[in-house]
Amino acid sequence: MSLPPEPRANPELVGQDEAALALREAALGGRPHHAWLLAGPEGVGKATLAYRYARWLLAGSPEGAAPLALDPSHPVFSRVANGSHADLRVLAPEVAEGKVKRQISVEEARTVPRFLSMTPAEGGWRAVIVDEAAALAGEAQNALLKTLEEPPARAVLLLVTDAPDRLLPTVRSRCRRLDLPPLDRPRLDGLLARWLPELPGDGRARLAEMAAGSPGRALRLAEGDALALHEEVATFLRSLPRPEPRALHALADRLAAKRDGSAFTTFVALLRDALAQVLRQAGRGGAAPPWLASRPLAEWAGLWDMLGRLANETETLFLDRKQAVLVGLGALAVPPLGPGTA
Repeated sequence: MSLPPEPRANPELVGQDEAALALREAALGGRPHHAWLLAGPEGVGKATLAYRYARWLLAGSPEGAAPLALDPSHPVFSRVANGSHADLRVLAPEVAEGKVKRQISVEEARTVPRFLSMTPAEGGWRAVIVDEAAALAGEAQNALLKTLEEPPARAVLLLVTDAPDRLLPTVRSRCRRLDLPPLDRPRLDGLLARWLPELPGDGRARLAEMAAGSPGRALRLAEGDALALHEEVATFLRSLPRPEPRALHALADRLAAKRDGSAFTTFVALLRDALAQVLRQAGRGGAAPPWLASRPLAEWAGLWDMLGRLANETETLFLDRKQAVLVGLGALAVPPLGPGTA
């Protein structure tokens, strides 16, 4: 598996030239915007673009063959890649002992105004990247408002998120929004062929279908048991509207067996994707599986939302994953099955 580097060290931006050009033209237009909201599906290159733009500004906005490109041999590129550039600060949910801290605290957010108001150490720009900005606690978002309302000169704040609606309206309204689209299928297929040459072509095709235009998501799926879990999702859906309780318990045991939670998280994401695809198809008058008729479409939409909240709360609050599986999948049955059903 030949994986791309992390966003802070990735010199390649695939399929997002239009967004890069928008940032470049705004910066060279004489009045560069002080705050950007980089939005779009997970894994489409938002963080890669944020680092690319920050590097380019910190290096003095050099001309390049590709928009915002900076040669990896440039000293600014190296310092950003290893986290040692004095004029760049990054906020993101922390990872400790394999568990992700889902919120960025108000204390961390309060460092941003102070940092951006300081004189640049290298005489150019100061930049802050907030990765997964929806993880900012409510008060943490408020802590950024003064900077957003009264931005210092030659300072830029880049908020990166796949859930912009979870940011406060007062924050969103003070940022210039730039949406990054999913990649088209031929481009994604080409990337997966380069990154995953050892995977058979049909396996890469299934990954591309599940990833829905997101290279980052395709790689995360490839690292786990996504192809096997995709079959688990299909088997479960075929069992609706009345899945066999013992089969649910066996599935819950398998999903909870991985201590890092990857099987649970991937299964729920794939299940929600499958539900969303069926609901879109049914909403357009297309063919639908028999189990869909067991509930109104509005109820299925509510269950789709419930599964997302359940997965998020389970990982955030470190709840029992087996019980979460039984609760979530039991709610899709008709009649609903309780978590202790045997």
